[in-house]
Amino acid sequence: MMENLVNIKINGFDYQVPAGSTILEAAHSAGIEIPTLCYLKDINAIGACRICVVEVKGARSLVASCVFPVNEGMEIFTNTPKVIESRKTTLELILSTHKKECLSCVRSGNCELQQLCKDYGIEDANKYDGAFINYAIDDSATHMYRDNEKCILCRRCVAACEKLQGISVIGANARGFDTHIGSAFEYNLNDVACVSCGQCITACPTGALSERDDTQKVFDAINDPSKHVIVQTAPAVRVALGEEFGKEMGTIVTGKMVAALKMLGFDKVFDTNFTADLTIMEEATEFLERFEKKENLPLITSCSPGWIKFCEHYYPEFIPNLSSCKSPQGMFGSVAKTYYAEKMGIDPKDIYVVSVMPCTAKKFEAERLDHTAVKGLADIDASITVRELARMIKKAGINFNNIPDAEFDAPFGLGSGAGTIFGATGGVMEAALRTAYEVVTNKELPDFDAFKDVRGVEGVKEATYNLDGAEINVAVCSGLANAKTVLDMVKSGEKKYDFIEVMACPGGCVNGGGQPIVPASVKNFTDVRAARAAGLYNDDKNLKIRKSHENPDVKAVYDEYFEKPGSHKAHDILHTGYVTRAKY
Repeated sequence: MMENLVNIKINGFDYQVPAGSTILEAAHSAGIEIPTLCYLKDINAIGACRICVVEVKGARSLVASCVFPVNEGMEIFTNTPKVIESRKTTLELILSTHKKECLSCVRSGNCELQQLCKDYGIEDANKYDGAFINYAIDDSATHMYRDNEKCILCRRCVAACEKLQGISVIGANARGFDTHIGSAFEYNLNDVACVSCGQCITACPTGALSERDDTQKVFDAINDPSKHVIVQTAPAVRVALGEEFGKEMGTIVTGKMVAALKMLGFDKVFDTNFTADLTIMEEATEFLERFEKKENLPLITSCSPGWIKFCEHYYPEFIPNLSSCKSPQGMFGSVAKTYYAEKMGIDPKDIYVVSVMPCTAKKFEAERLDHTAVKGLADIDASITVRELARMIKKAGINFNNIPDAEFDAPFGLGSGAGTIFGATGGVMEAALRTAYEVVTNKELPDFDAFKDVRGVEGVKEATYNLDGAEINVAVCSGLANAKTVLDMVKSGEKKYDFIEVMACPGGCVNGGGQPIVPASVKNFTDVRAARAAGLYNDDKNLKIRKSHENPDVKAVYDEYFEKPGSHKAHDILHTGYVTRAKY
């Protein structure tokens, strides 16, 4: 069927664009980029910031291109003196109430407001003397802080919380000049049912929101001669870290990442893929036991701490359905302070475990002390985001792109392709099914694309698979608004699943709240999730070992320590429990 097109003019040139396009979209397809601040595709189209204004012939005033649809014969002008002056004045007015700490701001060099001011030649940041409201920084949450003195009221964070995650714990409070972003009744973030996902941070165009910075804590541990400091890196880190150093989105930089970590001074550099494989051994075993007994089904994955916190707050009735397996981050810390400590002859209290994660909720998870492997010791001592690691590398003067590649250390340096794809939505499910299939059928998986139905960035995916005569109904969802949809269908009886994978962040860990921040000018027209996930699936294809149960280092840990998946010792060290939390 032919696409319905309309004829328009942009800056005097003729174009045909799809009917229903906004001026912003039409201009982009014509190779013309119109600046934005508040607009984020699919979640925030409110035309509030007025940065994207353009002239339209016949219109009495400038129009917001992000929400104004094209029509047949429309003539648009994107860069007239009137348009440029309007955008420049808007920027100057925004700056009149903005905390101008650009030199020290965490977003300096990657701030959309800063870039626009540079592009439009703002020479006097104090041209307009706006009344300044002093706001206390809210650093109550484990994972992040909010500085409203840097907020420009674009409401992108509010839209991310509401539309992507279905939570809405933040919004615009007060009205007029007193408008500010906050929680109901001015509660701190730590006092509301925030799930720590960090999607608000990656949506923010300025430094108003950022993760809690734990880099100095890590530097201090590295420089402490009494500490044996080890680090693990999650699967999604290797396809995102390169963006911080100018690499194309989705580029695999595993070797340089490991080399940089060794140059930073870590005693050992390990791969979270190893414990992703360990997670599959435990979780696949757990699923097969539940499926055989028909107890507490559907089994729901437990690798995403944002999802776990969401379930504890909003769907506590599903807690019995959660896998009791710790996440790969948690399992790594547990194994490091038990098996590894014994193997290396190091007192667990002297082992300092750092994790590099694509996720801000991992900071919250690291501080869950309700079930740790060694009493009185946290499994994870510090969890840092990809952005924090990049800052450490830059601070240490490491020329990331020019250092030679290095390899992970033993005994936790080998991970399978199944562990790698944990970073993409559907990856945990596929990894578990690869192992479950061979355990149940006692046959080799005939095709690595056998479970391709659970791949892709769609918010909800379903599939039915036959395992030795038994039909298994599975669902995969990412983004907590989608998780709500799936859980509500299970509650109502509309859907019956045996196994559900949930990732808190849309697209999975590749799009986590701790990943490199992508400006709206790119995010609005590029599928960041798909680009990074493609890197993980390419890595999977190129690895010799692609199934968790074939990882020889995982086999060794069971032979030497845990005996078998699901053993009493494995449950004591690698599994956990959950609690009901208040909704409000």
